[in-house]
Amino acid sequence: MLLEFACVRLAGLGGGAAVLDLAADGLGIDVIPVWERRRPCTIVLDNASAHAAKAFKGRRRQLAKIGVELFYLPPYSPELNDIELVWRQAKYQDYPHRTQNSTDAIGKAVDQAMNHQRDRIRQSATNRIRAA
Repeated sequence: MLLEFACVRLAGLGGGAAVLDLAADGLGIDVIPVWERRRPCTIVLDNASAHAAKAFKGRRRQLAKIGVELFYLPPYSPELNDIELVWRQAKYQDYPHRTQNSTDAIGKAVDQAMNHQRDRIRQSATNRIRAA
């Protein structure tokens, strides 16, 4: 599911992980890719089991060829990941359901949770500006 989410929602591959080989040209890792993102994308990952799974990590070179880089944080270093506090609040307060059965459902639920977080951050910034 994570690989599919990265391919569809982050990389913009319409066919998802199934077309990753074709998008990266599938003929060898050094061949010029058929498809590439307009803007590079870096996905910052901790070492959760889903992030370190062979099905995901094994596609690292193909993802890089289409403009999606995977950057792994050192183990046991949540202090390096600023999003942890924001994600914790989004995960426990805003994420509507704990299980999803499709990439689209995951994307919509995450978008909704992160939009709530964005609105909170903007409101907080507005309040600070007014107070100053």
